[in-house]
Amino acid sequence: MTTETVIFIGVAIYMVLMLVIGAQASRKAKTSAEFIVAGRKLPIFICTATIIATWFGGGTMMGASGAAYDDGLLGVIADPFGAALALFIVGMFFARLFRRLRLLTYVDLVEQRYGKTAAFITTITNLISNIGWIGAMLVAFGLVFERLTGTPLEVGIIAGAFVIILYTMIGGMWAVALTDAWQMGIIMIGLVVLLVVVLIDVGGWSAIAPQLPENTFRLLPSQHNWEHWLNYFRLWFIFGLTDVAGQNLIGRAMAAKSERVAQNAFYLGSFGYLAFGMIPVLIGIIASVTMPGLASSESVIPAMAIEHLHPVGVAVFVGAILAAIMSSCDSALLACASITSRNLLPLVVRDPTDKQSLSVARFAIPLYGAIAIFVALKAQVVFDVMIDANIVSLCSVVMPFFLAVWWKKANRTGALSAMVAGFGAWLISRVVAPELPGDLIGLGVSLITMLAVSSLTQKFDPPRGLIDLDGNPVELTDRLGVLPIFRRS
Repeated sequence: MTTETVIFIGVAIYMVLMLVIGAQASRKAKTSAEFIVAGRKLPIFICTATIIATWFGGGTMMGASGAAYDDGLLGVIADPFGAALALFIVGMFFARLFRRLRLLTYVDLVEQRYGKTAAFITTITNLISNIGWIGAMLVAFGLVFERLTGTPLEVGIIAGAFVIILYTMIGGMWAVALTDAWQMGIIMIGLVVLLVVVLIDVGGWSAIAPQLPENTFRLLPSQHNWEHWLNYFRLWFIFGLTDVAGQNLIGRAMAAKSERVAQNAFYLGSFGYLAFGMIPVLIGIIASVTMPGLASSESVIPAMAIEHLHPVGVAVFVGAILAAIMSSCDSALLACASITSRNLLPLVVRDPTDKQSLSVARFAIPLYGAIAIFVALKAQVVFDVMIDANIVSLCSVVMPFFLAVWWKKANRTGALSAMVAGFGAWLISRVVAPELPGDLIGLGVSLITMLAVSSLTQKFDPPRGLIDLDGNPVELTDRLGVLPIFRRS
């Protein structure tokens, strides 16, 4: 059989396996809480695996390797370094509280503290961001499939989306978590095998190291002026902060079996993500020596797989790439469905039943999937849409969300003012000083506005407290992620 045939058969088997896992998981998704947060029963292993897999998308597999190919470690500050930092931040500052609240979406907290208008703005920005992200991942899925099997791009996009939509729709968080665990295993095997084979073929690291540019492993800017340092810190925080204030990650904390599991899963996820995220980075650096002059640096991983692996190994590795892409897509789809069911449905139906919420959550998945397919098929704009959507969320939503969790004086007036001011500052900076990181400026303006306006409006707009799913006040002490890693005997 040809390499293309082996790859096609391997991918087909992999797709069927994902559907079988989703069908099995559907037995555990009988209520909206089971569908959205897996009944809050995820054990440490599955919770950790789904956190890493959610974060470990096509951007890490292909984007980080390409950035390392072009610029060494300075090219991958945002991912995997900044991304791993984001996971650690969730474990330290957010995981225990959100598990304690027993909410279904992170927007529920925004609505508690700031009201329906702020919750609606947060919901819409998150939907736009996630749909753009799904579209981008589907493009990556189609491109990989096209380059390695000759299947038309459009067919790969639609086929991949169909499988992702189907198993997410029938099984919810349980299906996403279980398939993520399998996908993470495939990713790990594929990456480790490729790295080992590549190192053997090139004569070991000692043969590569002397040929690398001097600044390959530099982690600090080479030019020490405020503009370069501002952009450098932006890389550390821009990638992670937006997604900390999002359903994709916070939903895992709410689905964990306990506060301890939620905390530890994010810590393990942070270190695991960084460890495995460095493998594509190293492969990209090696390829800069062995495959100079690639037309597209983001194709370095597939190119190295074809160059160094047996056809069966290539099939396994293609499965790893597709697993990375699918594990991000399913989480984003479920996030869209969750906040639609929980935070948009009540705007249309007063006091919806659990059955109605579950039905809306299920059938929102193919709806958003169809929109993402449309975006993917218009791929020439998808990446710009994705970036702009994330910027809007960063400038308008992130600081009000953080302060809702950690500042008792945060109120509705301050939050709405911060959302408007942060977004406005970003727009103005794009016109007045486009060379500066406008998103970081918007983030700073949002923070200052929130602190100032909330402090000045305490009397006529008193802050609201946090309550759990049953309406009980939540204890806010002892919520940092400082629980002992191992349970005491």
